[in-house]
Amino acid sequence: MDKLLIVGGHPLHGEIRISGSKNAALPILASTLLTETPMLIKNVPHLRDITTMVGLLGRMGVEVTVDDKLNVLVDTRTINSYSAPYDLVKTMRASVLVLGPLLTRFGQAEVSLPGGCAIGSRPVNLHIQGLRQMGADISVENGYIRARAERLQGTTLYLDLVTVTGTENLLMAAVLAEGATIIENAAKEPEVTDLAKCLSSMGAKIQGAGTDTIEIQGVERLLGAEYEVLPDRIEAGTYLVAAAMTGGYIKLKSADPHSLDAVLAKLREAGAHINTGDNWIELDMRGRSLRAVDIHTSPYPAFPTDMQAQFCALNAVAEGISTVTETVFENRFMHVQELHRLGANIRLEGNTAICTGVKQLYGAPVMATDLRASASLVLAALVAKGETLVDRIYHLDRGYECMEEKLTQLGGEVRRIP
Repeated sequence: MDKLLIVGGHPLHGEIRISGSKNAALPILASTLLTETPMLIKNVPHLRDITTMVGLLGRMGVEVTVDDKLNVLVDTRTINSYSAPYDLVKTMRASVLVLGPLLTRFGQAEVSLPGGCAIGSRPVNLHIQGLRQMGADISVENGYIRARAERLQGTTLYLDLVTVTGTENLLMAAVLAEGATIIENAAKEPEVTDLAKCLSSMGAKIQGAGTDTIEIQGVERLLGAEYEVLPDRIEAGTYLVAAAMTGGYIKLKSADPHSLDAVLAKLREAGAHINTGDNWIELDMRGRSLRAVDIHTSPYPAFPTDMQAQFCALNAVAEGISTVTETVFENRFMHVQELHRLGANIRLEGNTAICTGVKQLYGAPVMATDLRASASLVLAALVAKGETLVDRIYHLDRGYECMEEKLTQLGGEVRRIP
C-alpha cells in the first residue's frame, strides 16, 4: 500500500495546470449509456475513481478507449449487461449514477447499493423515490437496487434534501422520459451544470441547470457528441490552500475562478492576495500573515463540504481561534484526530471544530481516512517540521491526479513510497 513521505518547511512557488473535474467526469461517463452512437469525452482526469467507472462500463460490455491525452471514447452499441456489481460499486459511490441512464434507455437496471468514503450516511432513497414517481418498478433486496420500466413518464419531482448525485441521476433519467419533468430543490453545483451542458450537446432539452428548478423535455433518442469536462474546483481550492499555508505563490492554469467564489472569499479573509482571469487563479501569500477564518459548509454556491478538511489544516497554523461547522455530512471530522498527531489544537463540539492556531506543526506518521481528509494531512505535512508519512493514500488517488508530482513541481519535498 503506497504512502507519501513529506518533508515540510518549503514554501510552494510556481504554476500548475488543474485537471478535469472528477465529480463532473463521473456522471458524464455514466451519461454515455444514454447515447446510441460513440461519445468522445475530453479532459478526463487520470484517477482511481475514473478507472473504476471505466471498468464498470467495460463490465457491461461497453467499448471504452482511452488515449494518451486522457480523452475517452465510449461506444455503447456493444452493451450486453445492465448490472453494476458490488465488487465495483463498493469502492465508489458515484457508480449509482448508471441507474438512471440504464433504466431510461434500456428499461432495466440492477445496481448494487453504493460505497465510497466513510464520511457519513448518504442514502439513495431520493434517487429511488424519484424514479418510482416516474413510473419505475423498483425493489431493493440482497444489497441491490433492481429497477424496471416500459418508458419513464415525465412528472414533477421535489427533492426533500439537496442531493448532487440524486439530481444527476434523475436528470439523466428524465432526458429520455415521455413528456416534461421538473426537478425542484435541485442541486446547483457546477458539476450538475456541466452534466446538463453535456446532455444538451447530445440532443437533450434542458432548462434551468444551475438553479434550484430544472426543466427537462424528454426526447426519443440522444446521439454521441464531443465534450470537454470542466476544471476540478476542489483540486484548485486544495492547491490554493497549500500555497497560502506555506506562505508561497501559485498560479493555477485551466482553472475556473467563478466556481470557487466562496473559497476565494475565505482565502482573502485569511490574508491572501488573489488575482483571477477567465481561466486562471493567482494567489500570493509571500510576506503576509495567515489569519484564522470561520467556515460553515452548505450546498453550492455556499462553502463546499469538500474543502472543509483543507481549511481545518489551514486554521491549525493560522493566527487566532476559528470555528469550522459541517452541515452536509455527519461524520466528516475524522482528519482531526490525525491532525492532533502533528500538533494541531482542535476541539470537536458536535458538528463544529474549534481550532486554535499553533506556531508550528511537527512531522509524524498519520493515516488517511477519506479523500479530502487525506488532502488535509498532506497540506499540514507541507508546513510541519521534519518528516510526515501519510499512509492509505489510495484515498488521495481517488480524487487528485499526480498530487506528489504537482507539489514537487511547486517546490514541495514529497515522495511516493510503494
